Amino acid sequence: MTVNTGAILVLLLTFLVMILLRFPIAYAVALSSMFCLLYQGLPLNAICQQMVKGISSFSLMAVPFFITMGCLMGTGGISEKLIALANACVGWMTGGMAMVNIVASYFFGGISGSASADTASLGSILIPMMVDQGYDGDFSTAVTITSSCEGLLVPPSHNMVIYAMSAGGVSVGSLFLAGYIPGALLAFSLMVGSYIISKRRHYPKGEKFSLKNLLKQFSVSFWALAAIIIVVVGVVGGWFTATESAAIAVIYSLIVSVFIYKGLDWKGVWKVLEQCVDTLSIVLILISTSSIFGYCLTTLHVPDLAANAIIGITDNPIILALLLNAILLFLGCIMDMAPIILIATPILLPIATSIGINPIQFGIMMVLNCGIGLLTPPVGAVLFIGSAVAKMPMEKVVKATLPFYLCMILVLMLITFVPAVSLFLPNMLM
Repeated sequence: MTVNTGAILVLLLTFLVMILLRFPIAYAVALSSMFCLLYQGLPLNAICQQMVKGISSFSLMAVPFFITMGCLMGTGGISEKLIALANACVGWMTGGMAMVNIVASYFFGGISGSASADTASLGSILIPMMVDQGYDGDFSTAVTITSSCEGLLVPPSHNMVIYAMSAGGVSVGSLFLAGYIPGALLAFSLMVGSYIISKRRHYPKGEKFSLKNLLKQFSVSFWALAAIIIVVVGVVGGWFTATESAAIAVIYSLIVSVFIYKGLDWKGVWKVLEQCVDTLSIVLILISTSSIFGYCLTTLHVPDLAANAIIGITDNPIILALLLNAILLFLGCIMDMAPIILIATPILLPIATSIGINPIQFGIMMVLNCGIGLLTPPVGAVLFIGSAVAKMPMEKVVKATLPFYLCMILVLMLITFVPAVSLFLPNMLM
């Protein structure tokens, strides 16, 4: 056995064992990389060098700004206003509160960009509200956690910034535009699933549609939705970079939360910033440690070996595309989203491009696959948050989520095999 082969086995086997033993993902990535370097007899100062290199990126500065923006808007009284707007739009339908939940997640996701924040913020309001109106608790939780994945696709999503950095040379503005139609399709498919279940279980309708109420709620929510316009239009129009737009969005969010909606005072702002530091520290630790892991993979030529192995199975592009999705779905069951993007992108993106999948299209595929992974045991963070918010057993929530998994897989197949779903807006506007 050659040194390279042994190093690859040490890297991957120690990583897998630590994942199965429930090590924190950052420790698993860092320790497996360290063991790999020791096996090769390389100096350990490469660890520090690669960690610093991994987070020394101007484009990466957009991530803390988008996280701060989401925290400010999420705790600044925005949730209730977006729920009211969604209710004015779709609350009149059969299973109205389920529809409200899904549409509100589309709006809120465009502000927070986080499925976890969506579930925690909207779920704490909507799940009890749905139960009080006669909806089953497991159904309410399933709708909440699955619709939260819309926020991963709808800009500004900091995970798309991480993907753009990992893929190299991919436009953040194009990724932002590419997420709108898939996010809307995901919302539509979940609404169809909710409607069918609501009809069968005789869930109630809301109040009749009122154009006057819709315009009133839109005028109230306009200041929150304008944050998305600032980011997307600014980046797509070339007025400023993703990092600059994120910084402007933070200032705007602060003004809206404190002075317009008055959902935060200055003491509350400091508490929000403390939460941002906690979240950001987790994200940056994952990025820095994943940089070491990526360095080991690259020096050992693992991406080339993996690409040759996968392409060696078959040369059928349809089967290869399905295989890429299967790999990402499996990784989503055992890993969190950011490390999957950082580790898997250099390995799988060349395979995707070799069968004609555009890097932007693959980015949307990867984000949705990882989003589904957030809802699957044993490591599904959003699944755990939803169960905790609803105070329901995870097993019951998973059972209720099964029909919605099907809806999400159908959208994933559309994104995979119909490139226009994700590429239409970038091609038209960029």
